[in-house]
Amino acid sequence: MATLKEIRARIKAAKNIQQITKAMKLVAAARLKRATDRVLEARPYADKMKELMGSLSSAGELPSHPLMDKREVKRACVILLTSDRGLAGGYNTALIRKTTDFIKEAPFKCSLLTVGKKGTLFFTKRGYDVIHSLNVPSSGARVQDAVDVMRHTRMLFESGQVDAIYVCYSKFYSAIRQVPQIVQLLPIEAPATQGPARSTQYEFEPGPAQLLEALLPRYFQTLIWQSLLEATASEFGARMTAMTSATDNAGKMIHQLTLKANRERQAAITKEILEVVGGAEALK
Repeated sequence: MATLKEIRARIKAAKNIQQITKAMKLVAAARLKRATDRVLEARPYADKMKELMGSLSSAGELPSHPLMDKREVKRACVILLTSDRGLAGGYNTALIRKTTDFIKEAPFKCSLLTVGKKGTLFFTKRGYDVIHSLNVPSSGARVQDAVDVMRHTRMLFESGQVDAIYVCYSKFYSAIRQVPQIVQLLPIEAPATQGPARSTQYEFEPGPAQLLEALLPRYFQTLIWQSLLEATASEFGARMTAMTSATDNAGKMIHQLTLKANRERQAAITKEILEVVGGAEALK
């Protein structure tokens, strides 16, 4: 049985851990607010870009473009968005499991482009083909990160090294709900339109080729940027939830250890009283 000194040492250690987890919870909550605002601000632009692509798809035959080049998929690249640090509950584990299952079930070979140290370390140690890795600041993804990912993956696709590009990230719904999903980015396909197909005639100025050359890379970058924003908000939400749970658990542990320490202290006092009384009786 633990001594009173050992119990008090455990209480002190639990209080120190509680202070750390509480501080991490507050930091994650502040960052989550900013990340959530960025996600909500970026979603209308991404939705409008998808709507524009859907409108163009109804314009009939469009000129070919390297980012729309469909070919038999023999090799694909999966962009995995994880965090650089742990203490985020099951956030990284769920993403890694989703990616692993996709690679095992895919009828083609897969390479990985990892964003975040957790995914990089996991797949590198297990011998997966990690062709490129990237770290993002602890405060969240930047536009430059999306540009770097777009530039590298576009080069892989247009050079024919891979035939498709996918991204695995957690879609943000709330601080307690983030859903890992895998979405195809390349080749770019026009979003499916609801209802009966409508044939619309457009007059392009400048021409369709120039329009696609300007529009498709921006659309591709928008999809990557939106994925990074969703992943950042999901990470902070998962970390805040995990640190809230850890802080509450530390409080319960402190309460239980305090009760145990009080019982041990009371038992020691009772024992000393009995010894004094027994000694007094012996002197009579």
